[in-house]
Amino acid sequence: MSAAPFNPEDIPKEVKDGLVASILGGLAMTARLLLSTEPVSLGWVVRRVCAAAITAALVGYAIQEHIQSPGLRMGVVGAAGYAAPECLDYLLKYVKARGEKEVAAVVGKPKKPHGKGKANKPEAKRGK
Repeated sequence: MSAAPFNPEDIPKEVKDGLVASILGGLAMTARLLLSTEPVSLGWVVRRVCAAAITAALVGYAIQEHIQSPGLRMGVVGAAGYAAPECLDYLLKYVKARGEKEVAAVVGKPKKPHGKGKANKPEAKRGK
């Protein structure tokens, strides 16, 4: 008994689009890394390529109904993959700052030192 041959037409269109967008984003990041002159580790490269692929897939899903031209859509997806590290760094900084702001609002502001950075001295009892 042989297994049924794999038919690419059975794959849903959304999955195909996401896969193509991920590949385009990963290739855009690979091109960026190949043009770079700074030395990087293998782990750093893998993280950046994965981040580019995920970002490109999400952008591809987001713009699917907005951009009808396939060539323009591929260009936008490739550009998103190319710019993914900066976009994700900004997003992480924004989320971290927003989280710290919310925590500070719940915890309250720390007391500021008195004067020029000196702490308040406890008042001594005055004798009669």
